[in-house]
Amino acid sequence: MLAGDLYLGFDPELVAARRRARVLMAEYNASGPDEEGKREQLLRRLIGTVGSGVVIEPPFSCDYGEFIELGEGVYLNFHCIFLDCNWIRVGARTMFGPAVQVYTATHPVSAVERRKGPEMAYPVTIGSDVWVGGGAIICPGVTIGDGSTIGAGSIVTKDVPPNVLAAGNPCRVIRELSGENVSGASAS
Repeated sequence: MLAGDLYLGFDPELVAARRRARVLMAEYNASGPDEEGKREQLLRRLIGTVGSGVVIEPPFSCDYGEFIELGEGVYLNFHCIFLDCNWIRVGARTMFGPAVQVYTATHPVSAVERRKGPEMAYPVTIGSDVWVGGGAIICPGVTIGDGSTIGAGSIVTKDVPPNVLAAGNPCRVIRELSGENVSGASAS
């Protein structure tokens, strides 16, 4: 699965791992705003890597959790969905608006192959200091560069370079962002 090869999603080991994640998500999503300590403990059990200062507003959904890496200060607004059948890596200080969906899972294009059952997944990498607007969808195999902004409602089907504003369906670069980039140097 993590190699991007065809795999069977209903393999008993994968079913058990998804069930574990659903139990933790149910508890996390039912927790109240005055239970920050409990939420942090649940996140650290659910998510593979959680940097300091990570905030995930419930409800949150994922497939496994263990294949998600969140850098320090990452913020996910309400109703985000991370289908982590492969790695989802998010850099520090990246923010997600409400209802953002990040997909690694995909299926064969051929109906004949789909009927056989195997699926595949490709990793998604989102850099540091990225802003992903509400309702955006990030598709399997995409990389979004540091310092970029993805417009609300965008469908990101291809890589997005660093320090750009990109939006639309399909998402495309609108313009370069001037000013300071993530390293603190002036953008050229």
